[in-house]
Formats: sequence, C-alpha cells, structure tokens
Amino acid sequence: MPRHSPSAPPTRSATPTPRPTPPPTSAPAPTPTLHTDGIDAALASADGNAAVAAVDLTTGLSLDRGDTGHAFVTASIVKVDILATLLLQHQDNGTSLDSDERALARQMIENSDNDAATSLFDAVGGASGVDAANQRFGLNDTSAGTGGYWGLTTTTARDQLTLLRQVFTSHSHLDRGSREYLDSLMSSVEPDQAWGVSAAADDGGSFALKNGWLPRSATGLWVINSIGEVHRDGHTLLIAALSDDIQSMDGGVGLVQRVATAVGSAFD
Repeated sequence: MPRHSPSAPPTRSATPTPRPTPPPTSAPAPTPTLHTDGIDAALASADGNAAVAAVDLTTGLSLDRGDTGHAFVTASIVKVDILATLLLQHQDNGTSLDSDERALARQMIENSDNDAATSLFDAVGGASGVDAANQRFGLNDTSAGTGGYWGLTTTTARDQLTLLRQVFTSHSHLDRGSREYLDSLMSSVEPDQAWGVSAAADDGGSFALKNGWLPRSATGLWVINSIGEVHRDGHTLLIAALSDDIQSMDGGVGLVQRVATAVGSAFD
C-alpha cells in the first residue's frame, strides 16, 4: 500500500490581533522649587549669627539655612520644650496635669512668665529631665541649661524644627491631647509677644508661636528667637528662626521677621 505524505498543517492568518491603545499618560507634576535667595539675604543682614529651619507640611518641602551648626542659646523658646517634657512624663505615668500645673503652663507660654518656667523646670527634674525627653524627641544637638539656668539651654534651628514636629504633627511621642494643649497655649500668647514667625502668615492667617529674647550680661548683645506654626495660602508651615550676638532687641525682632517673611515667600 502506498504511503501517504503527512498533511501540511493549516496556515494561520497573517493579520495581527489588534492591541488596545494604552490610555494617554499625564505629564508628571513639576517638582516645586524653593527660592531661597530672599532667605539668604535676610540672614546675611544679621549683625550677629542667624539660622532658620522650616518645613511646609502641605508639600513636604523643607529648608535649613544660615549658621546651621551654630549652638544658639534658647532664651524663652525652651519653655515649649519644658512643657513638652512635662506632658510626656505625665503620659508615661498615665496621669494628667493638675490645676496648679495647668496654671503655671498657661503663665509660662502665654505670658512668658519666668517664675512659672522655673517651677515647671524643677518639676520635670531640671536639665536631666529635659535632656532625657529630648533624646526621645530626637533633639540631638540640644543641651538643657544647668544650675537652674533653663534659658541658657543651647540648641540649633534644625533641632527646634524637630521639636515643632513633635508639637504640631502626629509623628510625635506626644499624644493628640498633649499636642492640642500645647497648640492652644501657643495660639494665645499675649499680643505684644506675637511678633516673629507670625510674619510669614498671610492676611488673616492663624499662627501659634513662642518667642525668646535675652540680653547677654557678658556682652550686652541680644538673643532673639522665634518658633512656631504658621498658616499661609492654604499651607501649614513650621518655622524656627534663631539669632544671637545681635546689637538690639528691635534689630533682632526685625531680623527674625524678615527671615520668616522670606521663608513664607520661598514656599509660595
């Protein structure tokens, strides 16, 4: 019987199967640019040392300019740190501030009362208590003043921004109630103490701050500092502006306000 050759396989159509057209992709949003020339100019106008650290919590952009490694004396801005330490200790113990502590805290933050600060500084264990809390807060370049001289605590602008994150963001060792309490006091400082980083707020924009001012007895030169949260054009900014070896209080106040204004413009 004759053999048959195997049948050739059927041929397939050469027409390609149409592929779906991918949807058009939108161009990536441009990365915001910080314009820091104004900040650098404001810092350069200082007749002493000056530095600023800031973050826009809305965009995540941050900056650190000026004498960034300089150890500044805190003066009264350390009062925020003292109260944060007290609140953290109460959290650890599962307790709340009593009525006397609340009265002292209000006087210390809203009125910048030094006697109230001394009482609460002693209550948290003095320098060792504040230093222990600051290790947990992440303030690695801050050292509490010893011998009861809490106003001679030394710090950097970067560390003060870290402290502000503890006070005003949820990425914090402080619970929500503690943060809201600090915010409420810093939002209620006396009107004549509302200068400083508040200059970055837009018209009608809210702010919460604490300022520090101190003439150094050895030189007669001034420490002028301002830290806080500012609302501007729908954005939330944290700003720490520090200065020392300044010729006058008025000059220092003008300096930190120029710096804060320039920071606000840089984030626009």
